[in-house]
Amino acid sequence: MIIVLKPNIKKAEETAVLKEIRKLGYRPHVIRGVERVVIGAIGDERTQHTLETLTTWPQVENVMRVQKRHKLVSRESHPRGSVVKAGDVEIGGRKLVVMAGPCSVENEKQLMKTARAVQKAGASILRGGAFKPRTSPYEFQGLGEKGLKLLAKARAATGMPVVTELLAENHVDLVAEYADILQIGTRNAQNFQLLIAAAKTGKPVLLKRGMSMRIEEWLLAGEYVLANENPNLLFCERGIRTFESYTRNTLDLSTIPIIKEESHCPIVIDPSQGCGRSSLVAAMCKGAVAMGADALLIEVHPNPAEAWSDGAQQVTIEGFAKLMKDLKPLAAAAGREWPT
Repeated sequence: MIIVLKPNIKKAEETAVLKEIRKLGYRPHVIRGVERVVIGAIGDERTQHTLETLTTWPQVENVMRVQKRHKLVSRESHPRGSVVKAGDVEIGGRKLVVMAGPCSVENEKQLMKTARAVQKAGASILRGGAFKPRTSPYEFQGLGEKGLKLLAKARAATGMPVVTELLAENHVDLVAEYADILQIGTRNAQNFQLLIAAAKTGKPVLLKRGMSMRIEEWLLAGEYVLANENPNLLFCERGIRTFESYTRNTLDLSTIPIIKEESHCPIVIDPSQGCGRSSLVAAMCKGAVAMGADALLIEVHPNPAEAWSDGAQQVTIEGFAKLMKDLKPLAAAAGREWPT
């Protein structure tokens, strides 16, 4: 069940509600929104005492039954939608956020040049891979901790928060030390122990959709983050595997209205991985903005032809600057504030 508390209540009033929920045999999970606190009470509503009597408490605004399996990420648990904060950047609010940077961190010169360029063009979060999951063991696997240190250096120089991929449980503390947002990639989207470990850092978690994952499975994977007391979840559509071979993946933009309908968590679109072709990135971004995406995750490289990984899907610095200008009127038409 979902218990919505009234705004501006005292801490003691919230504590009393939590105590009562536990007393009745439920496990409470607190979601702190911008305006009010929402509590997800996990338990079998068919056999345990009802919590609907809490509606008589003066600090409680509403009590709702949620029969969906993804209780905490559901729209019912947080009707207004969540805002996730990374550094000073808010994702899920009125302003549309752009995360941009190279697929892989290659060296300091490449990263710094890209970071300064994407920031100048209007990006507010820097992306870059330090640990890279590759299909072949002989392909570039990333710089590891050296790459993380370069990302931290770029953050210090630009002020942009950093999002980078977390591959393994034994890397959690290391990556969390340097990153502002922990990305869980498509291959790990149902690695539940990794999701739990990432959630327990308290850092925002960007959960990419698995390449063959149904939307309900994606929502349930996200439930692992919130169920471990981390409300800072971002869903990221990055394309799914279909029979089509013209593009690397099939970018499913229908997930934007679906996630908006089913969940309160922000939705991010990755058009670079989504189609695997730099020539299609601009069109996919335009579609995503028009449909109401909260953020874009775009791969940018100074010279994609010489990129150490996925050069075909990375746009040039000049191409990114043009794209940002082209997106501005679309964002305005969609009722979103633009970063520049």
